[in-house]
Amino acid sequence: MTTKAATTLPLLGVRALNRATLARQLLLRRAAMSAEAAVAHLVGLQAQNVKPPYYALAARLDGFTPEDLSAPMADRRVARLVTMRSTIHTHTADDCLTLRPLVQAARERELRAFRKGLTGVDLDRLAALARELVEAEPRTMGQLREALLAEWPEADPQALSVAARCRLPLVQVTPRGLWGRSGQVTLTTAEHWLGRPARPAPAPEDAVLRYLAAFGPASVKDMQTWAGLTRLRDAFERLRPRLVVFRDPNGTELFDLPDAPRPDPDTPAPPRFLPEFDNLLLSHADRTRLVPPEHKGRTWRKNQAYRVLLVDGFVAGLWKLADDALVVEPFGRLPRKQRDEIVAEGARMLATMHAEAAYDIRFGTVRD
Repeated sequence: MTTKAATTLPLLGVRALNRATLARQLLLRRAAMSAEAAVAHLVGLQAQNVKPPYYALAARLDGFTPEDLSAPMADRRVARLVTMRSTIHTHTADDCLTLRPLVQAARERELRAFRKGLTGVDLDRLAALARELVEAEPRTMGQLREALLAEWPEADPQALSVAARCRLPLVQVTPRGLWGRSGQVTLTTAEHWLGRPARPAPAPEDAVLRYLAAFGPASVKDMQTWAGLTRLRDAFERLRPRLVVFRDPNGTELFDLPDAPRPDPDTPAPPRFLPEFDNLLLSHADRTRLVPPEHKGRTWRKNQAYRVLLVDGFVAGLWKLADDALVVEPFGRLPRKQRDEIVAEGARMLATMHAEAAYDIRFGTVRD
């Protein structure tokens, strides 16, 4: 919210917001915590593709290896399902059973776009039948769609699939999601996969506190962008006596936890190689704390997100693995010191994620 009253609040400039967010995101210095603990702290990792959560943790955790995430996924302590923004996330088992109920109202709203294709479909019956099918044995979405189409042959097949995904917390079962393994997207319910019932959704206030711990300082609109929810203003207002409040350079009111880290704006921020779809870049309505205005839109093309390079805490280029090389594509000229730091960080990332392979590191021309 931007008001005249907000102009009296303490100002947090872009660099101050950048350093605060990087600190919460474990990107100023690598954290000595388990992968499972990091997934909980970060309130999940965006995971449309299998590999991004592994690269996300490699950038954030000291001593991380891919097995550190693959093992708890195999043991069903973390899992992959649709939650925030109707996208797949890797969550802890506890969050699978609570965060999905938190965003269920948004999944119900999502269904409105498919009403015509669901004419005559009893959605409660569809959910019950879909649950019975996937709990009898994990099924691909194609198999589930065919079974539902047999019950409602006049319905739109895609709409039936969307209805099942929106109505049920469908987990992608392993080996899908394990490092170095492959497998079709095969689904069952979170309750069945994790062996325990869903829990009540957390109070909105509890969700706000967790969001701020991972992404703050932030506005109401920022959190609504992250969660894909609306009408969170009341939860922030109820928490106002427990929070500190700032303003950004545009006068927007920002909330934060009193004891959360807000480092000096000049705190060094080492280069980091982030995967496509990293939540760092998807969880604020105003992303200027991370993406300079001149680079807005350069990390995406249509629906494709690129892997992103952070330099001095801000998006400064892209990167890719091509044949036998890590190719770094900066958006502009970089001083030799920063190039050397990028090469050192790239070598560390490669040693962590691809220890069995030999990659050169070279600088290329960014895609436009």
